[in-house]
Amino acid sequence: MADMPACPQCAADYTYEDQGLYVCPSCGHEWAANEPVEQEDSFVVRDANGNQLADGDNVTLIKDLKVKGSSSTIKVGTKVRINRLVDGDHNIDCKVDGIGPMMLKSEFVKKA
Repeated sequence: MADMPACPQCAADYTYEDQGLYVCPSCGHEWAANEPVEQEDSFVVRDANGNQLADGDNVTLIKDLKVKGSSSTIKVGTKVRINRLVDGDHNIDCKVDGIGPMMLKSEFVKKA
């Protein structure tokens, strides 16, 4: 059993072979023994229009956003440079001029 590959979907080691297919009992995924394993981009962030974002991109706000814990508001059309993309609800780590560093949701920006 040491020569059985791990499941490409959940990475479980308990796979078995059944009529030319590998089967994962943990998640139920089945794949062909001769099928090449695809490596997926595990982390993709898209803007409001569906464009893929990357570290260092410039984006523009599409909605007025209130700054939590402050009375200030970031206006529509404000340009922001992405420092890095992170996994989570607020997935854009950036610095807004006049406000400072903050986290934004990708659904409120479009690629500039």
